[in-house]
Amino acid sequence: MFASLISFCLLAIGARELSGQVGVFQTLFFRSLIGAGLLFAIICYRGQLKQLKTERLPMHGLRSIFHFGAQYGWFLGIALLPLAEVFALEFTAPFWTAILAAVFLKERLSVQRIVAILAGLLGVFIIVQPGSEIFNPASLIVLAAAVGFAVAFISTKALTSTETPLTILFYMCLLQMPMGLLLAWSDWAAVDGRNMWIIVLISLAALSAHYCLNQALKLADVTLVVTLDFLRLPLIGAVGVIFYQEPFTLALIVGGLCMLLGNIANVYRPRNAKIEP
Repeated sequence: MFASLISFCLLAIGARELSGQVGVFQTLFFRSLIGAGLLFAIICYRGQLKQLKTERLPMHGLRSIFHFGAQYGWFLGIALLPLAEVFALEFTAPFWTAILAAVFLKERLSVQRIVAILAGLLGVFIIVQPGSEIFNPASLIVLAAAVGFAVAFISTKALTSTETPLTILFYMCLLQMPMGLLLAWSDWAAVDGRNMWIIVLISLAALSAHYCLNQALKLADVTLVVTLDFLRLPLIGAVGVIFYQEPFTLALIVGGLCMLLGNIANVYRPRNAKIEP
């Protein structure tokens, strides 16, 4: 989890450093290119080329489209909002996932999950403060990105019945590569050495963050992992204050705590509880 926290923060710092220097679509293209190349090398090294075979390309495509859109909104938010606010609003993804799973996967929306969703929405209201003079419309972009990540998560859950995590990640990078190239082509610009190294850092940090998070989920209770993952907020808040002179407001802290409690309520299960299918 420590490695995951550091990776997520490096990803955000890299995105902030590139804002105004390299277009978002161009960044996403290079990120997909590097990710696909690295994953293909890992698959070849393991002698697992058969993992590249899939009969669910349309579902991979659907997941990639929503994930690509979510990434675009997240990178845009990094350029427009304080880093801590972006991370806080990103924590709403589990609540949107619960709602979408109830609608499309027919998962039961229990009282526990309803309470969790309401706590999350309260946190959003406290942070965004709609109707006030400090409301920033860019917050809606990050919220839309969180919904996109939720759709991608639901699609991932559907794919895991037949596909391995490595296959899902590889096709995500492979399919997002032409999307980024096509959208970046009209505004393509030369990338200097410094910015290319930052793009490489972003690509490696993204893979590291999700790999380490998945490993942590294998080794510890989900409740503990969710709680530790929340440390991303004060950590990136400190980075924003020290390096970018960004505010770390009381509303952000209170709203973030509401989301943390909502996320814990969403995943908490008593040790002797029966796991729902």
